[in-house]
Amino acid sequence: MTIAIDIGNTDVVVGFYDQEWKHIFRVPSNLEMEAAEYEKRLRAFLLEEGVPLPTIRQVILSSVVPDLTPVILEVFNQFYEGNITIVDGVLLTRLELGNINPFELGSDLAANAVGAFERFQQGVIIVDFGTALTFTSVNDQGQILGVAIAPGVRTAMKSLSSNTARLPEIPLEIPSKVLGNNTVEALQGGIMQGYVGLVRHMVQQVKIEMGGSPKVIATGGLSFVFKPLHDLFDAMDVNLTLDGLRMILKRLA
Repeated sequence: MTIAIDIGNTDVVVGFYDQEWKHIFRVPSNLEMEAAEYEKRLRAFLLEEGVPLPTIRQVILSSVVPDLTPVILEVFNQFYEGNITIVDGVLLTRLELGNINPFELGSDLAANAVGAFERFQQGVIIVDFGTALTFTSVNDQGQILGVAIAPGVRTAMKSLSSNTARLPEIPLEIPSKVLGNNTVEALQGGIMQGYVGLVRHMVQQVKIEMGGSPKVIATGGLSFVFKPLHDLFDAMDVNLTLDGLRMILKRLA
């Protein structure tokens, strides 16, 4: 069994792979939480899922939250005696992902790129609906051409609500119309419908810059919220980052 760990700004996601992703553990990224609490929650999950720990063969970790990395490593050192592969700039240099600086590239974006290219074996655009909304372009040789980053939808909403008096937090739902008749509808129309236009425009521009006919794949939990965009994607895969981490292990073997 392979374990892939993705430490993001919103969640820590742990995938257990044995021919397929059989178990996915997700817990909020919390810098105030100690390793013992993460371990407690993980053990409870493993007990419920019946995951056979003795079959763990390899573990790989990606993190965009450096302060959480040693905490999660401490947790998994309780379960696994082997070396845990950490996706960092040095490792990414070995993957030869193109001219992009491997020490500035997010390890999650690198995993997305590897996972998407292995899936399509041609140029691809990855749209990741996470804490940040990212657009990663990969050419027909599997090299990363570039990345565009915008605030994620949830991030934009929280920023607006926290910095503007009397604006409430609102459900992440696509309204049927742009113009709202109350505050919630107005925010949903402006932000949710606005992001539909943002994504369509960005994908169109990236395709122009890339040339050819790249595939488009969406990932991130919020990708399924944006149903008006589903015709834009050739595939949707919430486990793309985890799958990319697994593919990185194969490339390093």
